[in-house]
Amino acid sequence: MSAGPSSASGSTAGALRHVLSHLVTPLLMCVGMGLAYLGAFHAPAPHDLRVDVVGSGASAQVLAQTLQDKGHGALSVRTVADRDIAVNHLRTQQSYGAYVPGGEPELMVATASSDTSATVVQKVFTQVAAAQGAPLQVTDVEPTADGDPTGQGIFFLLVAVSIGSYASVAVIGGAGAVLALRIRAGLAIATSLVVSAIGAAFAGPVFNLVDQGLGGLWAMAWLYSAGILLIGVGLHTFLKRWTTLGVMLLFVMLNFTSSGGIFRPELQPGFFGALHSFWNGAGFVEGVRSHVYFGGHALGGHLLVLFLWFVAGLGVVVVAGLAEARRRREAAERAHDAAVLRAAAGAEEEMEEAVAV
Repeated sequence: MSAGPSSASGSTAGALRHVLSHLVTPLLMCVGMGLAYLGAFHAPAPHDLRVDVVGSGASAQVLAQTLQDKGHGALSVRTVADRDIAVNHLRTQQSYGAYVPGGEPELMVATASSDTSATVVQKVFTQVAAAQGAPLQVTDVEPTADGDPTGQGIFFLLVAVSIGSYASVAVIGGAGAVLALRIRAGLAIATSLVVSAIGAAFAGPVFNLVDQGLGGLWAMAWLYSAGILLIGVGLHTFLKRWTTLGVMLLFVMLNFTSSGGIFRPELQPGFFGALHSFWNGAGFVEGVRSHVYFGGHALGGHLLVLFLWFVAGLGVVVVAGLAEARRRREAAERAHDAAVLRAAAGAEEEMEEAVAV
């Protein structure tokens, strides 16, 4: 008997429901990416952006207070006694601009901290100098490497390492689902070594994004990548086909937008600025900046962030291992119970046959 139109229609409807259910994931990605990227980047505006005015006299104090008042919270303006203190603040990322008033006004910035922050500060003090009828001289006390003139190469390196890491999660979790979790975790660590080596190659010999500290950059890239891979492999035990969405939320939507690679938190809404203090992408970007440009200032805190995410990855893998072991025990118990029932049923049938004979 051949299948009729109704069975074909039912098959089509089932396939359509299957496709539509899987379309939920990319649609949620679209919504999430739009909310995250547009929410973080669509209207950058300074708030409490620290700048210094060099000078201890009344005129410096008046200028600082005037800028503070007119900024309505955009700037946090303080006076410092001399140029050396101002330079030190820039090189320890305590400020993002230092204005030296006078007949030939000078603005000092450190573009290695953030090119966009330096641009905002320069725009403000160009207007201040113009009001005094003098051209503004800009001095970059900590420029970026020649291979990274915008200072955003580290951010795009973060993107490359992140994609290599979270995309590998789908392969290890999906194609490697039949493997023991300890093997999958081992693959995650091995993959992170490869991904971080590729990142170091991009940063050094390929694009010359940094001109020193390549070994330290590689170590931070490995710690960052390993954290992502371990968390992703562990989450796959629980999320299954939703794992891709989960790791994209953690390591793209919330991660790239809070990293400080394009705009520092002083130019972003408070939510992303808060994430910047403990998210792993910010730990990598700021850690590399500190290591390469600022003599390791505050590097320990950034390394701690990366290490804690790595430890979190180990923790997720351990929890996943316990969950998988419990599932195996439950499956074995169900199989045992089913075997007992089958044996009992078989014995009962044999008894009935014996009675019948």
